[in-house]
Amino acid sequence: MRTSHRTAIGRDVVRGAVEDAVRAPSVHNTQPWRFSVRGPRISLRADPDRRLDVADPQGREMLISCGAALYNLRLSLRKRGYEPDVRLLPDADRPHLLADVEVQSGHEPVSSEVDREYAQIERRHSHRGGFRPDPVPTGLLAALRLTAEQEGARVVQAVDVHVKGALAALTDAAEHIQHRMPAYTSEIARWAPSPTTARKDGVQHVSYPRRTPKTEPHFPQRDFARGQGWGAEPKDDGTALAGIAVLLVTAEDTPAAWLRAGQALERMLLRAAQDDLSAAYHTQALEIPELRAFIRKHFCGDAYPQMILRIGMPAGEELTTVRRPVADVMIEEP
Repeated sequence: MRTSHRTAIGRDVVRGAVEDAVRAPSVHNTQPWRFSVRGPRISLRADPDRRLDVADPQGREMLISCGAALYNLRLSLRKRGYEPDVRLLPDADRPHLLADVEVQSGHEPVSSEVDREYAQIERRHSHRGGFRPDPVPTGLLAALRLTAEQEGARVVQAVDVHVKGALAALTDAAEHIQHRMPAYTSEIARWAPSPTTARKDGVQHVSYPRRTPKTEPHFPQRDFARGQGWGAEPKDDGTALAGIAVLLVTAEDTPAAWLRAGQALERMLLRAAQDDLSAAYHTQALEIPELRAFIRKHFCGDAYPQMILRIGMPAGEELTTVRRPVADVMIEEP
């Protein structure tokens, strides 16, 4: 650890950085993270009570979610003039301790790149639906590949129509398989509360459309309403394109790789948001071990698939989501 640059960190800086961190996406909006602060160190821990026991028994998606929050934390500190020194999984005896972030004095002015990226934290929203026919800006895919590689992951685009169709069909198959599992249905019900809820987590009715348009090829969304007719009224503009489809992959399939995938994911999303693009996430097929192994073998060159994404210009208004208050996820240690 570079102790020569250790510095005091104000409570307002810590609170602001954690507020930015928790704006990251998480599976079913479980927000499975906790932060603790002691001196110049911010520690990120997984909250195992928020893991999806049925869909995510290994905690892979939980750690991807926490990795996305970690990236926002790093970016927020840089925006505030500090330099984060990150140690992933610093204690093998404490597997839920995911990262120690030592906050150090910054020596360089905040770059315009950090400014542009940071401005997207509030603008970034998940998308559940089709995309407009607007083409993806030239150079964006190259930029997404670069950002993923800088975080230790890789982007594989489904360029071939048959690969894209196969990923859509596998997503559809996984959706049917999961709906035959009573435990999975119960888990969805836990994290998709009714419109009367006062909770600040989960996928709430304001976060998904009442009617999801079919896309070609069709990547089904999860049925969070469960036949209850919940959901926001969509803006029907007659468009429902699938957008570009990509796989986010890593060379290994370890907790450290999952954390890196999460950081790569959020960095990609913030870069896409600079061009007013959003992403839809499809993890159903990756939650079925046999389907995930099939995708790895046929479409990933033996890399490990961590996320399937569709990216494009959102059709209609972006829906809202909820976040737990910082006081619920952060503690200050003496």
